[in-house]
Amino acid sequence: MTARPILTVAQTAAADRAAIAAGTPGVTLMERAGAAVADAIVQRFSPQRTLVLCGPGNNGGDGYVVARLLKAKGWPVEVRALGDPVTDDARAARARWDGPTKPLSARLEEALIVDALFGAGLSRPLGGEAGAIAAALASRPAAVVAIDTPSGVPGDTGRPEGPAVCAGLTVTFHARKPAHVLEPGRGLCGEVVVADIGLGDTPSELVENGPDFWLARFPWPTAASHKHARGRLIVVSGEAWSTGAARLAARSGLRIGAGLVTIHSPPDALTSNAAHLEAVMLRPFENDFELEQAGHAAEAAVIGPAAGINEATLNNVLALARTGAALVIDADAITAFRDEPDELFSVLDRDDVLTPHPGEFERLFPGVMAAAPERITAARRAAETAGAVVLLKGADTVIAAPDGRAAVNLNGSPWLATAGSGDVLAGFIGGLVAQGMESFEAACAAAWIHAESAELHGPGLISEDLPDLAPGVLRRLYDER
Repeated sequence: MTARPILTVAQTAAADRAAIAAGTPGVTLMERAGAAVADAIVQRFSPQRTLVLCGPGNNGGDGYVVARLLKAKGWPVEVRALGDPVTDDARAARARWDGPTKPLSARLEEALIVDALFGAGLSRPLGGEAGAIAAALASRPAAVVAIDTPSGVPGDTGRPEGPAVCAGLTVTFHARKPAHVLEPGRGLCGEVVVADIGLGDTPSELVENGPDFWLARFPWPTAASHKHARGRLIVVSGEAWSTGAARLAARSGLRIGAGLVTIHSPPDALTSNAAHLEAVMLRPFENDFELEQAGHAAEAAVIGPAAGINEATLNNVLALARTGAALVIDADAITAFRDEPDELFSVLDRDDVLTPHPGEFERLFPGVMAAAPERITAARRAAETAGAVVLLKGADTVIAAPDGRAAVNLNGSPWLATAGSGDVLAGFIGGLVAQGMESFEAACAAAWIHAESAELHGPGLISEDLPDLAPGVLRRLYDER
C-alpha cells in the first residue's frame, strides 16, 4: 500500500506540465478530467436540468467537457459562461460544445449546478457576478458539484478571502490539495472524489493519514511475543482528585497493544487509582528522581493528562526526558512550559510527541499559528522548533515530524468532542510507541484509530467507551494487513 499524497497547487501544476512534456496533450488531460466529473455526477444523480457555470480558464474548459458528455447521455444541459475562454485547451473544449450557452448571471434557476468557474489556483477574492453566485449557492450545496475546488476556495489554504461556493460534491484530479483536507475548505467541498487522469506518481512529504500510510509497519504480535516484548508504558497520574485522565490514557495504551502498562501515582492518589485498576499496574512515586528511575525501565511514557499545571509537572517532564523512554506530552504537561518553552524544546528529541489542541499550541508556540498560511505549515514549523513530533488536534488534525513529513487526518469524528478523548489519544500513541512503532507513524495511526473508534459508537459516546471500541478497529486492520 502506498500513502496518498496531498499536493499543493504548484505541485499539481508541475505534474500536469510533466505529463504534457512526456507526450500527453493538455486537451487530452482536460477530456479525462471532464469525463471523471461527468461519471461522478451520473453515479450520484438522476438525469435532470443542469447548469454548467464555466469560467475563462482551464477549470471552465473542464466544464465544457462535462456539459458535452452529460448532453450526450441525454441530460438537459446549459452552459452559463463568464466570458470567453482564454487558454488554448479551454477554447478547444468550448469549440466542441454544441449546446446552449448564455452569459453568466447571479439569477440561477433551480437545477443541478456544476461549478467550473475557478479552480484551486485562484488567489484573489471572488467579485462581481462570480461573488454574487457564490453567495446565492450557499443555501443549496446538495445541488452543487464543484470541479477541483469550489470557486473562491484557494487550493493551498482552504481559507476563502471572500465569497466562496459551497458544494455537496467536489471532483479533483490526481491528488487532494490542502483545501480538501483543511477547514473551512474541507467543509465547503462536501464529498471529495479524487480522479486519476494519468499524471503518474508524485512524491510528497505531505500525505493523507490512513492505513495506506502506516499499516505495513503496525506492531502486530507474533506467536513468539510475550508481554515484555510488546513494550512497557508508564503513565503519570495527577493528584487524588484528578486521577481519571491518567487511567483513561493507561487503559488506552493497554488496549492498543502495549504489553505492560503502569500508572505512577503520587502517594495520596494511590487509593483513588487502586480502586479502579485491574490489568493496569500501579506504583507510587514521591519526587521527580523516583519517576526518572521508573522511566529508565520503560519504552514510552505519557505525562500531562490532569497532571496539574505546576512546577512538579515541569520537573517530572524534565526527569523523564533524561531517560530512554519516548515521551508523549499532553495537556497540563504542555501548559506547564508556557513561560519557558525553550526549556522543554532543549530536552526533546525526534521520538517524543507533543499533542496540543489549538490553545495549548499557542501557549507553546506563540504567534506561529497566526503567522502561518494554514495549519499544516504551523504544525511543521512547530515540529522543527521543538525537534519532536507535533500532533495539532482539531477536526482537521495535522501530524508533523521535525524532518518535514506531515499527514492530515481525514476521518475526524464530531463524537470526539467530549471530555477525556484527548487522554485516550495520548494513551493510544504511547502504547504504539512502546511497541516500537516509529513515533510519527504511531501518532498518525493513533489519530486514525481514535476517530474510527468514535465512529463505531456515534451519538452518546463518552471517553470511557473509546478504549473498548479500539479492538473492533484493530481486528479490521489486522484482517486487511
